[in-house]
Amino acid sequence: MASFNTLVDDFEDGVLDTSLWSASYGDPDETGGRARIPCTTGYAGPKSGSAYTLTDAGITIRLHAPTPGGATTAAASVLVLTSTGGTDGGFIIDPAQNAIGLYLREGYADGGAVFLTYSPNDHAWLRFREDAGSVHWDTSPDGVDWTNRRTSTSPAWAADTHLAFLIEGHRDAGTPDFI
Repeated sequence: MASFNTLVDDFEDGVLDTSLWSASYGDPDETGGRARIPCTTGYAGPKSGSAYTLTDAGITIRLHAPTPGGATTAAASVLVLTSTGGTDGGFIIDPAQNAIGLYLREGYADGGAVFLTYSPNDHAWLRFREDAGSVHWDTSPDGVDWTNRRTSTSPAWAADTHLAFLIEGHRDAGTPDFI
């Protein structure tokens, strides 16, 4: 069983590692030490294989959100996915709506979702983790000093050993961009 703590990529070699991002779609690539994900009216994202567990682990990412560029919604989704569609957890950042959502969805819904006013500085780093029966959503301006934004009881699926990680870009209109 692989922990999300073992899913590490520095994006330094200029080639998306297809062994790590085996379920990617929509032509993400990497350049200059960053993953580069198209944010267009289609969908694109590097997606890991379904081979990880969230138990006592987590994901941490430095996110450069899309520019709204005339869109009503220009979103970056940073999610841990289960094998059941609409059952996932993580963040959805939408600078066009000036919002960041902290989700733990089942059936595409989360009655306890938390919505914050998006700040590219305060929410530059995102961390979604599981520890001792609780999941935590943390943000940081620098990847060092973290603020917890939400905590919830771990869902049963956190212990699943077939979870995937996805970073996805999508916009409803406007000028194409990258996250």
